[in-house]
Amino acid sequence: MIKKLNLFIIFYILFYTPVSIMATPKITPVISYLLSDESWYKPDINTTWQWQLTGDINTAYDVDLYDIDLFDSSEALIRSLHNDSRKVICYFSAGSYEDWRNDSESFPDTVKGKKMDGWDELWLDISNDSLKAIMIARLDLAKTKGCDGVEPDNMDGYTNDTGFNLTSQHQLNYNKFIAIEARKRGLSVGLKNDVNQIYELEPFFDFAVNEQCHEFNECENMQLFIDANKPVFNAEYQVKYRDNTDGARDEICSRKSSKNFQILILPKNLDDNFISIGCD
Repeated sequence: MIKKLNLFIIFYILFYTPVSIMATPKITPVISYLLSDESWYKPDINTTWQWQLTGDINTAYDVDLYDIDLFDSSEALIRSLHNDSRKVICYFSAGSYEDWRNDSESFPDTVKGKKMDGWDELWLDISNDSLKAIMIARLDLAKTKGCDGVEPDNMDGYTNDTGFNLTSQHQLNYNKFIAIEARKRGLSVGLKNDVNQIYELEPFFDFAVNEQCHEFNECENMQLFIDANKPVFNAEYQVKYRDNTDGARDEICSRKSSKNFQILILPKNLDDNFISIGCD
């Protein structure tokens, strides 16, 4: 049986794709893929998680899912988490250039833009097709290492000063490309932030990773994922939430707008500097 998700995406392709594009043979494998058995991992809204991207990974958390760095995490670590009945999501940046990554020499200078505020990374020109092969190789690496899914970061470059004339359509096209290629490889895929395009992108993604929606009053935008029985993994960093100053953590945990969110209070560097704090 074709599920509602696939019907929605097929409807989108058939009725919102320009005829000139529909006429090319490229559309056939996409529709064929969408009619597959959807055998990739799909977490539900009750999935608990731990997020650590730097330092020695603390594997002692009693959670369903770990979100860890794709490049820095060994296959042995991923196997160990699997042996403990944990699912593993592997993080990589799909929208920025990091000069310390193993594949950094694969990026031509033409795709490197302005420096990101607060990070030693450069924005990428996601409208440049030369990025596709690099990102496909990263997805292949995630599959080879045994990751159950991926968290592609910096998927909202069009809202930032990247040095390129990126549009919302560029971002939609790129994010859908990443999602479809991940699912082709049997990988679950999460939408990172990009709250302004959730209605267009939710059908293509299996979960959402959101930073600071409580701090910036954006949590209502994430409800679409909850309505689709897809988890929203929310991270907050403010000290008042960590210390529960004046009941600040209790307040966000009880908000109707974030009901069923998987909320964690974490160190900003995601280094397990203090024990992560949830709402339960």
